[in-house]
Amino acid sequence: ADTKARMKEILGEIQTGAFADEWIAESRSGRARFTELEKAGEAHQIEQVGEQLRSMMPWIASGKTRVQDASGG
Repeated sequence: ADTKARMKEILGEIQTGAFADEWIAESRSGRARFTELEKAGEAHQIEQVGEQLRSMMPWIASGKTRVQDASGG
């Protein structure tokens, strides 16, 4: 599907409240779909690469969020 068309469809679901209704029902039923999506996201390659990259950035481990704060520059 065309990305722009899909985004409009999703926006429509948000505007009508259908998205909220779906996730309220999901929450009330034990969040099985949410848990499935969460696990899929955690297993995605971009998360693995991100973890590797973050391990190469010592300022993150020191609690600094900007390299300038960690380097003093």
